[in-house]
Amino acid sequence: MAISYRKLWKLLIDKDMKKKDLRLASGISTNALAKLGKNERVTTDVLEKVCIALKCDVGDIMEVTIDDEE
Repeated sequence: MAISYRKLWKLLIDKDMKKKDLRLASGISTNALAKLGKNERVTTDVLEKVCIALKCDVGDIMEVTIDDEE
């Protein structure tokens, strides 16, 4: 099972925002933003801040993919 934030990056493109704009609007750290960029796990606090800044639901920014091996 893996987490993907591809939806987040597509949403940023649609809103004409850069990663730096997201970081400033949401108040997340550069470390958290780097983890998002690497599809690593982040806290629900980070996801909440991103969703509030973008006025969206958590399902709009991430998805869980299931590996075929499982």
